Amino acid sequence: AAELLAQAAFDESRFAQAFPSFGSERTGAPVVAFARIADTEIRVREPIMTPDAVIIQDSTLLKQVDVFSGLKKDGFALINSTRTFDQLGIADIAGSNPHFITVPATAMAMQYLGRPVPNAVLLGAFAALTKSISLHSVTDAINEKFKPKVAASNVAAATAAYEYVLEMVAAHA
Repeated sequence: AAELLAQAAFDESRFAQAFPSFGSERTGAPVVAFARIADTEIRVREPIMTPDAVIIQDSTLLKQVDVFSGLKKDGFALINSTRTFDQLGIADIAGSNPHFITVPATAMAMQYLGRPVPNAVLLGAFAALTKSISLHSVTDAINEKFKPKVAASNVAAATAAYEYVLEMVAAHA
């Protein structure tokens, strides 16, 4: 997902980097990936310690890792889940923060892709929530990466997630 996010930003003539961080943990341990987007050249090459946004693909990590560590005060959090903040145990952190949202990304991926791969869904949702990239750039990045048939279903999934988040944000405005 970080790579596609960086590609979408690059397609908007912005500077971007994406890189994973693998610890020395056992196989199957959580993977952290970073994407840095800027309007000027990016010279720093290190993990992001104070992110503007976090995307949590696996909500079980909320009980294992401090995924919000360093998140800026006005930062965004996009969580792949069908559960409420109370059910996730983060109501005290997320509260009524309009920048925090859950999206049933895996369920949407199953609906559009037939597989539990929520990357495109989360990128469409991210575009709607943060407005830091456009849906058009997300769909262009998807079309560049995948063959036409796979791209079409991923574009549909990203678009559906984008619309879902816009509706959720409007409902809570």
